[in-house]
Amino acid sequence: MSDRRESSSPAPVSETERSLFGEILDWMLAPLLFVWPLSIAFTHYFANNVANYPYDQALREHVTAIARQVKLVNGKPLLSLPASARAMLRADETDSVYFHVLGAGGKFLAGDKDLPASISASASASAMSLADAIVPGEVYMRDAEFKGQDLRMAYTYLAEPSMARSQWVLIEVGETTEKRSQLANKIVASVILPQFIIIPLAVMLVWFGLSRGLRPLTRLRQTIEAREPDDLSPIATRRVPEELEPLVEAFNEMLDRVQRSVSAQQRFVADAAHQMRTPLTGLKTQAQFAMRETDPEALRHALRQIATGVDRAGRLINQLLTLARTEGGEAAQQKHEPLDLVDLIRDVVTEWVPVAIEKNIDLGFESDKSAMISGNPFLLQELAKNLVDNALRYTPAGGHVTCRIVANQATVLLEVEDDGVGISEEQAELVFERFYRADDATTEGSGLGLAIVQEIAMQHDSRASLRPNPRGRGAVARIAFATWHPPVPPPPPPDDFSELYRQSPPIGP
Repeated sequence: MSDRRESSSPAPVSETERSLFGEILDWMLAPLLFVWPLSIAFTHYFANNVANYPYDQALREHVTAIARQVKLVNGKPLLSLPASARAMLRADETDSVYFHVLGAGGKFLAGDKDLPASISASASASAMSLADAIVPGEVYMRDAEFKGQDLRMAYTYLAEPSMARSQWVLIEVGETTEKRSQLANKIVASVILPQFIIIPLAVMLVWFGLSRGLRPLTRLRQTIEAREPDDLSPIATRRVPEELEPLVEAFNEMLDRVQRSVSAQQRFVADAAHQMRTPLTGLKTQAQFAMRETDPEALRHALRQIATGVDRAGRLINQLLTLARTEGGEAAQQKHEPLDLVDLIRDVVTEWVPVAIEKNIDLGFESDKSAMISGNPFLLQELAKNLVDNALRYTPAGGHVTCRIVANQATVLLEVEDDGVGISEEQAELVFERFYRADDATTEGSGLGLAIVQEIAMQHDSRASLRPNPRGRGAVARIAFATWHPPVPPPPPPDDFSELYRQSPPIGP
């Protein structure tokens, strides 16, 4: 089985991260290397056209010169081509020049007999139809092959108005293409050779430009590397390029979140170390007393004191952990959801009824209807538990604690009212600070309960308040939440076009 599992597991894939500089350089040079062969092909094509033009003009002049030596007398051609003119046609050191003159029906009159003719008078009907656009006296160009060589040929027809097409006289002059190829190659070389200098120079300039353009990234990296490990201050965006501002701003937001998390952890460690020192010292003292006691009753009393101290230390630890989670945002990051605050508070009150009975306190709950809000159930339960615990802690035996919910269209008000020792207006502004206790002499507590309440209330876009009870004794804690309303569905489409027309605004004046 183990071999099968090993064979079926995918092999690790090593991915090499490429540099941004290399990516940009590739995307800039790849199109250049792709366009270069196309540039060579286009250059060769246009070089051939440029090279053909002057030599085509010379061929046209040769054809025109021979045509002047041909006279039509009563429809019959008379050729008077002196030897000097023929020698001039042949006088070319690079290319070979050929010509011929054909009479009616393709009859050979002069020149090179084997030279291939263009569409002649004796050609087929389909071939003749291709020559319908030919005008006598105009010079035309074509490509041909003769004795294994490529020829560029110029030709024209001579005719009188009354002559039939079959009696036209054809004059053609052909020339091999060596000079044309040489000229085209020179043109191509004159264009392509400088590119072997320009392209490397362009690559160097692109390299230099990218190095300069990416210098802000290098400067930003050096700035981050030079920071102290505990430096979580935001990075200045004064010299940051516009394209890097979103990245730096996102990094600064992350630093802010890390700063808050680190601060919360540091406060938690400091608070835990400070607050746990006293109960641990008490526990150690009680344990030392118990070790010296021989009286069973005194030993049981010491053990009871140790158990009570352990309970207080456990509650303090739980409150510290809850405060750390709420301040650090761990629980706050959970998605808020619609919930009925009446059901949630009723469950919390039910959970605390045994504690209230043990203290002989009347714990009640008042609400006449459901109250929908959007919140985090876990955090809201912690909020309610701390409010009820705080009220029970400061209410003497025989007192009353009432949890009340008052809801309307806009807000849901949570009240926890007691008739205990009460609170002054000055203390009401301080009780939500951590470790502040309004009456350290007569009650037990860590001073964290109301700080947790305030933190959770702020995460629900609200604030908690604690004021003297207007009835004259005790205090009232209040928190107002926004009422949750279900989203309004879009109106249904009309049943017919008449309803749609009726709802639509009129068109036109």
